[in-house]
Amino acid sequence: MRYAAVLASIVLAAALAQQSGPQDVPTIENYEPKSTLVTPQHPTARAKYPFIDVHTHHRDTSRAALDRLVTDMDKLNLRIMVNSMPGGGSGAWVAKAAAEMKAYPAKRFATMTNIDFRGINDPDYPQRAAAQLEGDIRNGAAGLKIHKAFGMSLRDAQGRRIPVDDARFDPVFEVCAKYKIPVLIHTADPKPLFDPMDRFNERWLELRLHPNRGGRGDATWEQIIGEQHHLFEKHRNTIFIDAHMGWLANDLGRLGRLLDRLPNVYTEIGAITSELGRQPHFARKWFTQYQDRVLFGKDRWDPAEYNVYFRLLESDDDYFDPIRKYHGIWKLYGLHLPDEVLKKLYYKNALRIFPGLSAEGFPK
Repeated sequence: MRYAAVLASIVLAAALAQQSGPQDVPTIENYEPKSTLVTPQHPTARAKYPFIDVHTHHRDTSRAALDRLVTDMDKLNLRIMVNSMPGGGSGAWVAKAAAEMKAYPAKRFATMTNIDFRGINDPDYPQRAAAQLEGDIRNGAAGLKIHKAFGMSLRDAQGRRIPVDDARFDPVFEVCAKYKIPVLIHTADPKPLFDPMDRFNERWLELRLHPNRGGRGDATWEQIIGEQHHLFEKHRNTIFIDAHMGWLANDLGRLGRLLDRLPNVYTEIGAITSELGRQPHFARKWFTQYQDRVLFGKDRWDPAEYNVYFRLLESDDDYFDPIRKYHGIWKLYGLHLPDEVLKKLYYKNALRIFPGLSAEGFPK
């Protein structure tokens, strides 16, 4: 009798599975429930004020490419784009890009340069890298962009990881101080990507979908970030923009203490909307307190994604979708920043610290 009951259960389960089909049995990777919550919605396709994006990457700076960019920029109310070449570019590329962008009508673009790492083990490298940077600035570079390979995968001739605060780069940062150009520096990645990939890791899904996003094993997250903060301390006359909020958007108190201690450090909001959107009350207070130290940056050029930034910063909407679900398995809430804070974030702070940007087209 018991055997017959078990057999009947198995047959029933198999029939139900065949009827529903495998597409009705979600995995954590593809589970995307549709919320039944009904709240006021204010999708925001265009920024309330014209803004400057200080963190973008475009290789093609021809007139035709810039024309296409401006079409999308105008729809977003993006007034000025500060660009650096994907993966890094200096020398001839910077001179060409700076000339093309400077010649473009209405002063809509600016160009950043990158450190030239070729010959990094040569005895004369520090002076040569500094001279290259100085030449790029004279050719029109408005800032220095440092990619995350610096501190993560950049190695010396013996295969050892080169730390972020390595002394051979001191002359480069001294040149930045001399010409008062900011350094936009991306160091490491979010801390959970360095942590064990286990059931306690809130970015487990990202590591599952993108295994190459994890830490490299040569150094801990704290070690790499500590090197970055030491770099800021060593060069107090150099303006640094700590990209992606220094991967401290999940610990705004710590980021605030860093800004309190080092007045030469600023930050930008690229790729951290999911961190800010889960703490709207504290984040609003934080942005109000540090309104003179934060700039708008996005990093990845996708015009369709800017609306999440605008909605996050401007609205008081509840429980809306993030840009990418694997940046955190939660919804976002709007910060509803005051107008004066928005203006500083969108354009006033960038106009103040980037040399040569035009104030044309911005409100007072």
